[in-house]
Amino acid sequence: MIFKVSAMNPYSEDKGILFKLARRTIEEVLAGKSFNHMNIDEGSLPETLKVDRGVFVTIYKDNDLRGCIGNVLPLMPLWRATIENARNAAFRDSRFPPLRVDEYPGISIEISVLSKSVKMLDINEFCVGLHGIVLKKGIHFAVFLPQIPSMQGWSASETMQRLSEKAGLEPDGWKEADSLEIFHAEVFSESDLVSAG
Repeated sequence: MIFKVSAMNPYSEDKGILFKLARRTIEEVLAGKSFNHMNIDEGSLPETLKVDRGVFVTIYKDNDLRGCIGNVLPLMPLWRATIENARNAAFRDSRFPPLRVDEYPGISIEISVLSKSVKMLDINEFCVGLHGIVLKKGIHFAVFLPQIPSMQGWSASETMQRLSEKAGLEPDGWKEADSLEIFHAEVFSESDLVSAG
């Protein structure tokens, strides 16, 4: 069955459609079905959601992280990337077991839509709370969304150390990285849209 995005959304903006797609994906998988991009009537979507964008989907349960997966590079249209990453965050984040049906009522979803990343030439270019950051060194890779260091209360230097450790390197491994890239992100949650409505 093809899923059409009705004009009667819980929210009036494109962000609401993304949340609707993310929720529908998780619900369908929990019901034992396979909800994916083949189930979408792309013609019913706004043009802004058809642009290739990097996006992360983060799931919280009772305000604790329950899953977060995304792609930094703009590999596919925003609507499709949201579907793929909602499924992955809920069921394929190796740090957590797959989401259970009984957990679903307690989850909240956050979506981060990324700008194109740019190579950082100096550590001072990185601003906590403003930039997300990507570290690449050989097979090692790690990324922090802009909100993570702020939520943890990290300084720029501590963020770099944590990023290195996340990539499987020593705390000062970022100094020998093949590349460090920064990006901006538009971060929005379901609660933001409800309060704005």
